[in-house]
Amino acid sequence: MIQADRRSFLGLAAGGGLMLGAGMARAAPPAKADGLSSMTSGVVPISQAEREGRLGRLQALMKTKGMSAFLVESGSALIYFTGVKWSRSERPTVALIPVEGEPVIVTPHFEEPSVRETLGIKASVRVWQEDENSMEIAAGWLRDQKLAGGTIGVEETVRLFIVDALQKALPDAKVVNGAAVARGVRMIKTPAELALMQLASDITIAAYRWTYPRIQKGMTRGEVADLMATATATLGGDGEFNLILLGEASAYPHGSGKPQIVRDGEVVLMDCGCTVHGYQSDISRTFVYGEANKHQREVWDQVHKGQEIAFAAAKVGVEAGSVDDAVRGYYEKVGYAPRYNIRGL
Repeated sequence: MIQADRRSFLGLAAGGGLMLGAGMARAAPPAKADGLSSMTSGVVPISQAEREGRLGRLQALMKTKGMSAFLVESGSALIYFTGVKWSRSERPTVALIPVEGEPVIVTPHFEEPSVRETLGIKASVRVWQEDENSMEIAAGWLRDQKLAGGTIGVEETVRLFIVDALQKALPDAKVVNGAAVARGVRMIKTPAELALMQLASDITIAAYRWTYPRIQKGMTRGEVADLMATATATLGGDGEFNLILLGEASAYPHGSGKPQIVRDGEVVLMDCGCTVHGYQSDISRTFVYGEANKHQREVWDQVHKGQEIAFAAAKVGVEAGSVDDAVRGYYEKVGYAPRYNIRGL
C-alpha cells in the first residue's frame, strides 16, 4: 500500500501536483547523478541476533511492569522488533510478544506469504480469515499461552479499533499503554543502528553537495527536488522526502501551496532525508541564491549562534527541555518575541 507522510505530501502538492495541474510540465530528472556512486555497498543490515536482543530487553522491561504480553501493529515498531515491513490498513497485522518465549505474528490468511518474506526473528504465525475477528485470533493465542488474564501492554501508536477489539476479546485482561517499555528499548541506539543512521546522514550531505551548484535561477521546487532525489538514489539512499521552500515560503515551517521559483537574492530552504535499511536522515540546509543582503546574513548568523548554544547545552544527564530553554532565551535577547512569535521560528 502507498503511504505519504506530511512532508512528501506537501512536496507533491505544492512542488509538483499543483504546478502540473496548471499545465506546467517539467523534464524528467536524469536517471543517475554524474560523478556519484553508491555509498551503500557492503552495508550491514540489522541482523536476527540484533532483533532478538531487542526482544530480550523488551521482555526484561515487561517483567518490571508486570506485563504478560505486548502488542505491536504494522509500522516502525513492528519492523524494529520483528523485521516485518507491512503497511497499516483496515486489516490488522500485529505481533504479540510474550514476557517469555517467542512472539507470534497475527495476519490475514492471504497476506501470510508476503509477511513471512521480511520476518526477521523466530516467531510463529497465526492467520485470520475475512469472516473472522483478528483480535479473537490474537486472544486465542494468548489463551493458549495462559496469558489471557494478565496485563497486556500496547505500543503507543496502535490504533483504537485494535485496542478496543482486543479488550472485548479478553474481558479479564488489563490492556495498558506500553509506551514506557517500547521507548525504553528503542531510545537507546546500538552501534549497528548508529552506523546506519550515520550512513543515511552521510548520503544526504553528499547529495546536498552535488545538488547545490546545480541549482539555477528560475527552477521550480520540483526541479530542485528532482536534483536531490537523483543524487540520493545514485548514492544508494531510499528517498524519504525532499521539501523545497523558496522565497517567502521558506518562512513557513512546512511551506506554501503557491507557485515558487528560484530568484536572485531569495532564500532557498531544503529539508531532505533518505533511509538506509529503515534508518532515516533528516537534514535541512538554508542559503540565499546569489548574494545575501545584510539582514539575511544577520538572521543566518543568529540562527547559527542558536545552534551553537544548543550543542553546548546538550550534555548527558540534562533535561531535553533545558536545551530548548537556552536557545529560546538567546533568541528573545536578540529581539525575537517570546515563544518564537515570528514567522518561521
